[in-house]
Amino acid sequence: MKPSTAGWVFAAPALGVIGLFFGLPVLAALALSLTDFDIYSLAHIENLRFVAFDNYLGLLRNPLFWKALGNTLYFVAVGVPLSIAVSLGAALLLNSKLGVFKPFFRTAFFAPVVTTVVAVAVIWRYLLHTRYGLINWGLSGFGIDPVDWLGDPRWAMPSIIVFAVWKNFGYNMIIFLAGLQAIPEDLYEAARIDGASATRQFRHITLPILGPVLLMVSILTLAGYFQLFAEPYVMTQGGPLQSTVSVLYLMYEEGFKWWNLGNASAVAFLLFVLMTASTSALMWLARRKGVE
Repeated sequence: MKPSTAGWVFAAPALGVIGLFFGLPVLAALALSLTDFDIYSLAHIENLRFVAFDNYLGLLRNPLFWKALGNTLYFVAVGVPLSIAVSLGAALLLNSKLGVFKPFFRTAFFAPVVTTVVAVAVIWRYLLHTRYGLINWGLSGFGIDPVDWLGDPRWAMPSIIVFAVWKNFGYNMIIFLAGLQAIPEDLYEAARIDGASATRQFRHITLPILGPVLLMVSILTLAGYFQLFAEPYVMTQGGPLQSTVSVLYLMYEEGFKWWNLGNASAVAFLLFVLMTASTSALMWLARRKGVE
């Protein structure tokens, strides 16, 4: 057997799984997005009609779609850098020689990742409650009036961003911690002998070596944050004034509230294209900077 043929044989099971659970759903979403598939089509397939790109044109004319897209981009633009920064900061603290009780803090920081989103979202709703919330109670000690965190359009999305960062940063923290522990200590010792400060060591040693890890974490976090759904679904139901409606939340409402499954498939495919373009742009930028 030729080496090239052997490679395809060994890769065939993985490619088959990818095709079955990724390729087929994408093609199915594309096909459904070109039809008017709704509850009547579920009742009888003869009610299904081919409408070409009407669903996409309808979305582009729908102000709610642009509102949802803007909310999602805002969530991604603020949440992704914040999540990566918090994750890297926590990993640096846990990797520091001055740190104490490291096993405890590793467990405590990672615990929100493995906790059910719905359960912790309900707890955060009570923490953010206008009258009885612990956060407003703490602010009152400084003479600050209560803030309607989830009922004010100015604060609803920032509140969800803070919750999402708290919920997810532990996963990236573990990845960063593994990358930090793989950096040879000799490099830092040589830098200290040359008189490099901690800031210069971080800039010229830690960040360059962590480049591939940082790229992977950025792609995973970007893809995850584009799929914002559970947080607004549990905490705000898309309100107030649609300030927390995401693209995925809009897809859910179109598909499972109004049963416009053709429209929902169009939303899903547009989200897929947006995520693919964003991750491809991130990888292109990384290659331009020499990160592989």
